[in-house]
Amino acid sequence: MDEMQQGFGAYGAGRSGGAFDPITFIQQPQTGLRIVSWVFSLVIFGCIANEGYINRPGDAEEFCIFNRNKNACNYAVGMGSLAFLCCMLFLALDAYFPQISSVKDRKKAVLADVGTSAFWSFMWFVGFCLLANQWQVAKPEDNPLRKGGDAARAAIAFSFFSIFTWAGQAFLAFRRYKLGADSALFSQDYTDPSQDAAAAVYSAGDDLESPEGAGSYQQSGEGVFDGSAGYQRQDY
Repeated sequence: MDEMQQGFGAYGAGRSGGAFDPITFIQQPQTGLRIVSWVFSLVIFGCIANEGYINRPGDAEEFCIFNRNKNACNYAVGMGSLAFLCCMLFLALDAYFPQISSVKDRKKAVLADVGTSAFWSFMWFVGFCLLANQWQVAKPEDNPLRKGGDAARAAIAFSFFSIFTWAGQAFLAFRRYKLGADSALFSQDYTDPSQDAAAAVYSAGDDLESPEGAGSYQQSGEGVFDGSAGYQRQDY
């Protein structure tokens, strides 16, 4: 129960167990970046899958438009499809995130967001460099009709844009992590209120058993009975 109470408002979410609010979900900045990244990955995948493989006139064999380097086309198609699925996964996680009551689980989700977004930003940087380089050194005689040129340039451009959309997601996730880590619930000075109550009861018990407490009791009892005077005879 204490962990559920600590989960309220931790790492950028409100009270756990609340109803899903689509308006609030759409207005979150990371949601917008995920949707944009989702669209970019879909465009890259579609461009290469549909027009990334061409053939010479009179030749039935198809080859990659990027300097006949099939690894470049395979990289773009693979990264586009995987990034598409990853965006869908994290969109679902963002929708479910307010329902997570455990602070530890929220921390793991945010850290996974930071690492995954940074990883995809790096992978799209590699993809952009690979596609741009192979397109630059491609031989004109391999594609005399200039087929698929617009699709190739679109894949390069959206690979470049994807670097910044995923980097933005990593930045927002890291900021959410810092806000959660710097809160009072995660500071080293934070103590459990139940432990404070137990310590207060324990200290009160020590005061009752201390010699000073016993001495004060003896001093207060001196005025009640004094045996030093002995027996006094009463005259009638």
